[in-house]
Amino acid sequence: MEPANDQRQRQRELALFLKTRRERLGPEQVGLPRGGRRRTPGLRREEVAMLAGVSADWYTWLEQARDIQVSAQVLDGIAAALRLDAVERRHLYLLALRQLPADPQPTDGAVPRTLRLFLERQMPCPAIATDQRMDVVAWNRMAGLIYGDYDAMSPRERNTVWRTFTSQAMRELLRDGWERHARHRLAQFRAGYARFAGDPWWMAMIEDLALESPEFGAWWPAHDVLDGPEGTKRNYHPEAGLLVFEQVSLIVSDAPHLTVTVNMPSAEGDTSAKLAQLLRDAK
Repeated sequence: MEPANDQRQRQRELALFLKTRRERLGPEQVGLPRGGRRRTPGLRREEVAMLAGVSADWYTWLEQARDIQVSAQVLDGIAAALRLDAVERRHLYLLALRQLPADPQPTDGAVPRTLRLFLERQMPCPAIATDQRMDVVAWNRMAGLIYGDYDAMSPRERNTVWRTFTSQAMRELLRDGWERHARHRLAQFRAGYARFAGDPWWMAMIEDLALESPEFGAWWPAHDVLDGPEGTKRNYHPEAGLLVFEQVSLIVSDAPHLTVTVNMPSAEGDTSAKLAQLLRDAK
């Protein structure tokens, strides 16, 4: 249980945060008439309450740092009413619920230009960026040389879970390490699904995976959850032979729905030399 003093301080921080966000907005910015003189800058509390779909009294209590219960649905309404950006919305959730929100899957598919540049700068290490659905949305040249031509793949084929369980090429690349990798991918997928339970895209993907892969169908009901990289990876490339990598994964600060994964050549063996040869042969 959170100590009373800490809880009280968090409630005060939340109240001040809401007040400052409210005061920076004019009524015309949210489609409301200005309507005469205002004693304080920004929106009135009752205007925020109306926009958020809550009572004026309840919202006032929130700004007064009272000890009241708040739900994720209400927080989303307040975030929308106050025009909070992604960082501010996460801050709101941490102050109100001490947890991060389930950020919705962005619909525009945009990948920051700087992220694409970052992936290229990781050469000759294979590097990819994946979204919350575990779709590969950006990659560098080496990733394509090792894991397949992403440009030629369909959107579903670029999903790392789908590719793991349905691609014969992935089974050949991983050999006796396939099951460990597949179980790890499935557990990551299950952990991600908790944030989107009931979402039509996820439901359709789970149903289709169970139909296409006996292993997925058998393992999914176990409800194993996991996050994070796999550590050491062994890939058996059809041209380069055995490639041994150490894997690291990073969350993108200005696009927190994206995860960057970089596979660095292990000190074990001659992976660095083999990657260099792959690049020369691809020219």
